[in-house]
Amino acid sequence: MDWRSIGSRIRRQREFMGYTREQFAEQIGVTPKFCSDIELGLKGMSIPTLLRIASKLKLSTDYILSGTGEEPNTTPISQMLQQCTPAQRHYAEEILKNYLMALDSPEK
Repeated sequence: MDWRSIGSRIRRQREFMGYTREQFAEQIGVTPKFCSDIELGLKGMSIPTLLRIASKLKLSTDYILSGTGEEPNTTPISQMLQQCTPAQRHYAEEILKNYLMALDSPEK
């Protein structure tokens, strides 16, 4: 297993989705230190933790583990963002991040 690449894919998607390491760690039920170790490739993870990460980041386990399968930037939304100007893309990404964070909010 290439834990460093696995951690890099997790970190990249976590940051794209706008989660701090502390927020993300809490949401997947691990400590921020363990989350950091995963992202740096210093430690592996259990299957239940991998499944929670995949669910929270909306990634396939295949993509997390091997970099193959459905990549996060092959979605219709990503394709639309690629056609935007940099300024439009920035605003659209911010709107999407806020929307996803609002969906995860316990206040409903």
